[in-house]
Amino acid sequence: MNDRTKQVPYGVSNFVDIRTNNLYYVDKTMYLPMIEDEARYLFFTRPRRFGKSLLVSMMCAYYDCKLKDRFQELFGDLWIAQHPTPLQGKYLILYLDFSQVGGDISKIEHRFDSYCSMRINSFVQRYSDYYPADIATQIANSESFADKLDLLCNYSAEQGYMLFLIIDEYDNFTNTILNEQGEADHAITHADGFYRDIFKKFKGNFERIFMTGVSPVTLDDVTSGFNIGWNIATKPQFNNILGFTTSDVRTMFEYYKEQGKLPADCDVELAIKDMEPWYDGYCFSKMSLRERDRVFNTDMVLYYLRNYMSYGCPPKQMIDPNTKMDYGKMQKLLQFDKLDGDRKGLINKIAEEGEIVCELFDSFSAYQIPKVQFFPSLLYYYGMLTIKGTRGERLVLGIPNNNVRKQYYGYLLEDYQNRSYVNTMQLDDGFYEMAYEGEWRKCLQFMADSYAKLSSVRDAIESERNLQGFFMAYFSMTNYYYTAPELELNHGFCDFFLLPDLTHYATQHSYILELKVLHKGSTEEHAQKQWDDAVAQIHSYAQAPRVEALRQGTQLHLIIMQFDGFQLKRMEEV
Repeated sequence: MNDRTKQVPYGVSNFVDIRTNNLYYVDKTMYLPMIEDEARYLFFTRPRRFGKSLLVSMMCAYYDCKLKDRFQELFGDLWIAQHPTPLQGKYLILYLDFSQVGGDISKIEHRFDSYCSMRINSFVQRYSDYYPADIATQIANSESFADKLDLLCNYSAEQGYMLFLIIDEYDNFTNTILNEQGEADHAITHADGFYRDIFKKFKGNFERIFMTGVSPVTLDDVTSGFNIGWNIATKPQFNNILGFTTSDVRTMFEYYKEQGKLPADCDVELAIKDMEPWYDGYCFSKMSLRERDRVFNTDMVLYYLRNYMSYGCPPKQMIDPNTKMDYGKMQKLLQFDKLDGDRKGLINKIAEEGEIVCELFDSFSAYQIPKVQFFPSLLYYYGMLTIKGTRGERLVLGIPNNNVRKQYYGYLLEDYQNRSYVNTMQLDDGFYEMAYEGEWRKCLQFMADSYAKLSSVRDAIESERNLQGFFMAYFSMTNYYYTAPELELNHGFCDFFLLPDLTHYATQHSYILELKVLHKGSTEEHAQKQWDDAVAQIHSYAQAPRVEALRQGTQLHLIIMQFDGFQLKRMEEV
């Protein structure tokens, strides 16, 4: 075992720290020339925990004239060392991280000004060789960030200095307001709002600007006064600029295995297959759909790796708690339903069907957020949807992986629990008996009874689709199975296939479930015909060639549940 093994950079976003303290770095420097080939003022959006902050930190280190002499130390074994651009080490970098500006919304303008003023003062101190004492004093003594910026940019222009503005999380203010208040504050971004006013000052005073964020919520507002920004987020050449490719993951795991940090019997390819349904699946450009490789979420992969290194096996809990979207954020966004549209209905539709066909808006104003047609786009930018395909001129946005799918199911589960409490401890015992003992009747009967308790909530439970949503939500609680709804088998789609997770649990039994709902007023003859059709249907699913591999040697049970309204009428293994 090598004592100089690179540390796993989980949660570390400082490039210089990573490179000088022997942390593992996945090379993204090959994108620098491509960024330079774009317009000089750029926007770039990605969901959280994909490595945006590390990207801009790397850019700061590459372009900063103060680090020019450390180029070989910081970049010597990376791609860019063999392909340096003429702009390397040419700029004075003003770096602003708007995630540092928080607190009470009513005081956000003051906090913004204080933070940016502090950053300007630090900038002048860092580049003290470029700014004489009298200029530095004038800047330090100026009361507002706007005044400091004017002095700084005017003097820099006179001297011919090349200034590069890099902003991380430029959309933090709107996102904070959405999350805390459930509505956008037009005073920030509209008319003469302080935020938009500052962006007007940025234009023309910096040779280059690069801004990252989660969503383009304020992009339209900002670019109204800052109308030369160019959004590169959906360009195919930047699809993999953040996150990990399969090759990146393979190289990293093989490195730690060679270093003795992973068990000698660790099968890297099996580990990748284990991670793919949970962490992979992201696509950020429809032009990249033709490529087979998708993007892994960075933090999720590092979470899995750290657990494997610590315990010699994959984590029991595949979802990193730090990557879960706060359900409160979703609830705040759903508050817009009182104004326009049905976001709750869209959440249910996506959770149940796995995708939605819609237009993806690459920018929208804060005042447009209450409009329901923009909600799928917002979910996309939050990482809750990704590009899955095209349908005519529109995109198919789908759930990227099981990690995110669990979050949707968690929302449904929370909604159901608020309406009619279900004893989840009893349900967990039932899942154990299903997985290890093949005793399914008690658990499924308990779920059917719980569903019936919701019968008075007509807006939540109205159809077979809602019945499936209810079962999906509660099946999502168990870790013994991967719950596959609407899985294609023999040219049909079974309602549920409970796939055993043998990597983590010694599950003995697997299940195909069909849920049937009788139409109101159905006769016994109709009920029997529906049942007979379901028997033929589920046997057809079981004979599909894929099933043998999917059940992985476990005993397969074929269960049909027939409902008359909200009540379970008949349930049998066939």
